[in-house]
Amino acid sequence: MEKLIITAAVNGAETTKEQQPNLPITPDEIAEAAYEVYKAGGSMVHIHARENDGTPTQSKDVYGEIKEKIAEKCNIIFQPSTGGAVWHKAEERIQPVLLKPEMASLTCGTCNFGPDVFMNTEEYIETFAKTMMEHGVKPELEIFDRGMIFNALKLVKKGLVKPPLHFDFVMGVPGAIMGEPRDLVYLAHSIPEGSTWTVAGIGRFELPLAIMAIVMGGHVRVGFEDNIFYSRGVLAESNAQLVARIVRIAKEFGREVATPDEAREILGLGK
Repeated sequence: MEKLIITAAVNGAETTKEQQPNLPITPDEIAEAAYEVYKAGGSMVHIHARENDGTPTQSKDVYGEIKEKIAEKCNIIFQPSTGGAVWHKAEERIQPVLLKPEMASLTCGTCNFGPDVFMNTEEYIETFAKTMMEHGVKPELEIFDRGMIFNALKLVKKGLVKPPLHFDFVMGVPGAIMGEPRDLVYLAHSIPEGSTWTVAGIGRFELPLAIMAIVMGGHVRVGFEDNIFYSRGVLAESNAQLVARIVRIAKEFGREVATPDEAREILGLGK
């Protein structure tokens, strides 16, 4: 079984300081959180840029500052979001791709997101995929429901995404696929052979789905974007604390954890 890639989604666009006082907001805070994740055993960070007051932003300049500050501290994989906040326009959301990161998220469909709608039309998806290809950025195909896998495979047929594919199953969002064991098995068996996948369980689904991924040969995402608690009613101290738990559990199961460079090899980054 290949080594385990652990991603930390360190802040997201929705989580607030009021909910989680240790949430990293500024470029310096995000870079420090990424470094702590790296030291704990993480190989990738998924980033949502924020203004200093916490407002989500897709500004290329802010992402560029974050990217630079992280690179000064460690060689963890920097993966910006093209999802942004639900109210960002497509032309705003694509901005971090222009920085030519190794990888960026690419959501493959529209879904309900609690009381909101996360809009990803076919035009959006194809434009984002084309822009990533033009800038040498590997997409992480974000899957919130089974139908989004179909949309991802359409991108392959149109020559906008090249295999091997990497999927991120985001599970447990109200309005999208739930996070029961059967749901992960269903998604994992619905992608092309030779693909890799990560699971991001939202809230209470984070830990059980992470354990399943470790056993099934998938990869794991944790972090304050998805879950702010360490245990029921107990806030996590940091993103690194959530990563360290996955490292410990993986070792208990005999699954080695990938370094950033080993993760790059598994994901085919730079090829």
